[in-house]
Parts: sequence; structure tokens; C-alpha cells
Amino acid sequence: MSTNIKNNLPQTNQLTLGVFGFGVVGKGLYDVLKSTPALQASIHKICIKNPDKKRAIPAENFTNNAHELLLDENINVIVELIDDAEAAYTIVKTALQNGKHVVSANKKMIAANLEELLYLQKKHAVAFLYEGACCASIPIIRNLEEYYDNDLLSSVKGIVNGSTNYILTKILEEGLGFKDALLQAQQLGFAESNPALDIEGHDAANKLSILLAHAFGKIIETSAFLYSGITSIKLSDAQLAKQKGLKIKLIATAQKVEGNKLAAFVLPQFVEQHDELADVSNEFNGLITESSFADKHFFKGKGAGAYPTAAAVLSDIAALRYNYKYEYKKYYLQTDYELSNDYYLKVFVSSNDIDKINKEDFEWIEEWHNEATNNWVVGIIHAGKLLENNWWKQPGVSLILNQNPIVTNVEYRKINKKSLELAGVV
Repeated sequence: MSTNIKNNLPQTNQLTLGVFGFGVVGKGLYDVLKSTPALQASIHKICIKNPDKKRAIPAENFTNNAHELLLDENINVIVELIDDAEAAYTIVKTALQNGKHVVSANKKMIAANLEELLYLQKKHAVAFLYEGACCASIPIIRNLEEYYDNDLLSSVKGIVNGSTNYILTKILEEGLGFKDALLQAQQLGFAESNPALDIEGHDAANKLSILLAHAFGKIIETSAFLYSGITSIKLSDAQLAKQKGLKIKLIATAQKVEGNKLAAFVLPQFVEQHDELADVSNEFNGLITESSFADKHFFKGKGAGAYPTAAAVLSDIAALRYNYKYEYKKYYLQTDYELSNDYYLKVFVSSNDIDKINKEDFEWIEEWHNEATNNWVVGIIHAGKLLENNWWKQPGVSLILNQNPIVTNVEYRKINKKSLELAGVV
């Protein structure tokens, strides 16, 4: 591949785009570009997988030859909007090597290859932007990069997957069945083409991996931290939550804990009615940041759908007119904080069979409920044990975090419990 393509934008800042993919987001981008002529950005060619499929715009706009875009010196920006992570990696890598700026919304591809892609964009002096990969219309990456570049973040947490949030809203608040809620999410363009990426938590985990890089300067694979989705949540869990005045949300969390530890996880969680995330419904996302100086900020916006994601992609394209790049200051500074699974969580675990709940993994159990078909416990468990042992992922078992899940006084509680045992109190 040629590497002498100019990577600086022309004096007029005219952006000539080569777009990969014309699905929900690709079509959305085409529409919003038509509505923003002042941007001085135009699509030169769109590469698609199936040239025989009927589309809303003339056939001359399309090609199925990737090289027509990647080797065209008139194209200075590649916009990658496909759902194949491996193919997206090849496209993005080649574009960066050829000195082209890249905008992507492929969170799986970015999370799996971020360190290499960071190296390539720096080596070839080009920009690689991907606001659309995290929380669609919420500009969280740019806020983490700029507003919080020097502020000391203590946590970032929230609802980062619009599909699962839509499904949970329909099930828990409107009484819709899981399959019907998922089908609606797919029909509205909220869910991935492979719905398992959403409902099993993979998509949210990929987004958390990306957020960790910008919030705390840590590039971490999803396999290194705890995560699951919403498939195990049962009707009885929802009914209990309602009785207690709680809601259930899939929450991604990155939080500093004791010492220099950084906890990260994506798990269903009970949310109190007064919590900002309780009112984040349907396809909306919501994020809460906490820091030393600015205290707490709450971000809310549509996290799925054609136009919200296309708007984020458009924002990245517009930023290229001003030679904007992510600086990754926290990554290059290499702070002392390291990902750790050495922390404790307060969890609710329910099961249709009490023997499926491994009581030996708990430090202690605070509540115990036993019925013929519905058994549940509330207790404290070490995150490392959850990562190592998969009993809580068995069919018929659901694990939901407490409203304030991270427990910090475990050692004190252990000593206190031991003292009581020695005194014959317990």
C-alpha cells in the first residue's frame, strides 16, 4: 500500500469521505450530511458488502471494492460504519497506514485493537476519532479527553447500551416479554445485527474498555474485568425490585477503590428512584462522572439509533476540519492506578434451585429467602471469585448488584464477626 498520501487537509478544509457501510448508521450519516452543507464534507464513494441490494440512493454511489476508497488520493477521510469487527480492523489499519484520517463507530474493533491503533495514528500523524462508538449522542470521550484532562476522576459509571436499556424498560415497566422487547429494539435499529453482543453485555464491556483509556489512561481487554448482560434477569427479580421501589439497569462502572486500585465491571444493578440513572429509559444512555474538583456531572442522551449515532460521527468529521486529535494524556502519563479485581461487591443472587448458589464464595450473607421455585440471597462476595467461578452464570441464576455495590469496610467487618464468634455471640 502507498504511504505517501497527504494527511493534511486542504486549505479549504474540504473533507472528502470514503464511507464503509450503508446500514442504519451509514444511511443516517448520509441524511445528516445532506442537511449540513456548511460542513464542507462530501461522500465520494460508499463501499458496501452486497452490491445487488436495493438502496435509497443511486447505484453509482456504491462499490464493493475497498481499494477504490483506501487507495484514492482524493479521499482524505475514511468513515468506517460496518458491523464486522475483523473487516473493520483491516480497513482502519490500512487507512491509517495510508495517511488517511479515520472516523469509526465500531466499539468491538476499537476495544480489541486500541493500543495498536493508537500507535498507528501517532506514527502516521493522522487522527482516529470514534465518539460514535460510546454512547452515541453523548460526547463523553471528548469530555474525558478535554474537560477532565487534568481533573482527578474518581469514577465513571452509567448506562452505555441503549438496546438493553430499551429492552429492560419494555419488560420491567411495560410488561412486555423479552423476545418481543428484543424484536422491537431490532426493528427500531437499536440492537446489533447479532443481538447477543447487546443482551450478553459484550457491547457495554467494549465501551467500558474504551472509556477506561480516556478516563484513567488504561488500555484493558474486556476479559480482564467482570461483565454480564441482562438475559438472566427473571420476572421475580423485577417484581422484588418493584416492591422495594427500585429499578434494574445494566450499569458499566469504572471506579477508584482502596490504594491505587481501579475497579471495572458491567453488571445489572438495582437503582433507587432518586438516582439520576433511574429515569434513563428506552434507548437513552446516562453517565455520571465524579472528580476531585468538578464533583459530579450527569450526561444523558440517546444511545442508539440512526441519527444519534450519525450525529456523533458527524461531530468527529467536523472536528477534523480543525485538525482535532485525541491526545491520550492520561495514557502517556502512566498513572499509578492499575485495574484490580481485589475488591468486594454487595450482590443479590436469585435462583430456581438453591443448590446453584455457591454460598461458600460469600464472605457473609445478610439476607436469605427460600421458596420452592424462588431462592435468593444478599451478601458480600469478592470480585475475583466472581471472575474465576461461573456458577452465577448458570441457567436459572441471576446476579444483580446492590444500589451501592462496592464495599470498602470488609476487613473491619471480618474482624468484628470473628470477635463476636469468639465471644459466643454468633
